Amino acid sequence: MPKVNDKVMHPFWVMVNKEVSDQVRSWKFIILAGLMILTCMGSLFTSITNLSKIVKPDTAGTHLFFLKLFTSSNGTLPPFHVFIAFIGPLIGISLGFDAINSEQNGRTLSRIMAQPIHRDFLINAKFTASLIVISVMFLALNLLVIGVGTLTTGIPPTFEAFVRILAFLILSIIYVAFWLNLSILFSVRFRQAATSALTCVAIWIFFSVFYQIIVKMIAAAIVPQPGTAPPQQIVSAEKLVLGISRIMPGQLFSDATTSILVPSVRSLGPLTAEQVYGAIPAPLPFGQSLLLVWPEVTGLIAATVICFAISYRLFMRREIRSR
Repeated sequence: MPKVNDKVMHPFWVMVNKEVSDQVRSWKFIILAGLMILTCMGSLFTSITNLSKIVKPDTAGTHLFFLKLFTSSNGTLPPFHVFIAFIGPLIGISLGFDAINSEQNGRTLSRIMAQPIHRDFLINAKFTASLIVISVMFLALNLLVIGVGTLTTGIPPTFEAFVRILAFLILSIIYVAFWLNLSILFSVRFRQAATSALTCVAIWIFFSVFYQIIVKMIAAAIVPQPGTAPPQQIVSAEKLVLGISRIMPGQLFSDATTSILVPSVRSLGPLTAEQVYGAIPAPLPFGQSLLLVWPEVTGLIAATVICFAISYRLFMRREIRSR
């Protein structure tokens, strides 16, 4: 058994190390890493180009400037956080769609279960290893943006900007972890890896395209036109539509990251004239921004935990036979 500092490594971490090694050496990880680096550099280039045109040197020292590297764009490419919202699900799906069924199809699942280890070690190791790979990848990308942005602009991030970027990193990991657990769930449910992959991609496309069309149709049907109904009724209808749209994991991630990376955002929903009147036009402190996005963060965490709990239960109750 492998040893670390003359101590026997726990069997669970042996399995995690093995899974991390297999994923890092796989072609799908190399392709995903290359795609993430290209999109990161492309969005960073567009944000730096845009900031060089609109930001004056005497105003570039504000603590909000560095966050614009993650949110601004010149119109040719989306900003960095939009790329994460689009490519993140693909990363989670790619790392988890064949987590369990590949072991079964390769006739290695029964051999692993025959070893003197707990049965839940396998699915826990699969999730932990993939989460480690995702965390390291996103950490490297965020550090790349910070480093290139500092070298290019000559402005280091302030403490508050660094904390907000760290919060954005954690949100990105949680968002991708949801899609990872969803793909692991279908990997346990379906025997064929192609079936689980197509099911995950179909759900991602539904939430990315068709569900937005459904939300727009609902909004056109129930939201009154300005001047045709009382303002309270219009605000209530818009809040209902916003609540329906927040069923999408991508919408939760987008709302949370926008509030974290853009401190000037003071609300994630429609406001009445009474709420706007008297408000101080200043960026929110980090603590207030975190309170603003806490429901969205809680929703993402809850969805992630639910998917993992279902896949865990299905795997623990599954009958494994050697063939």
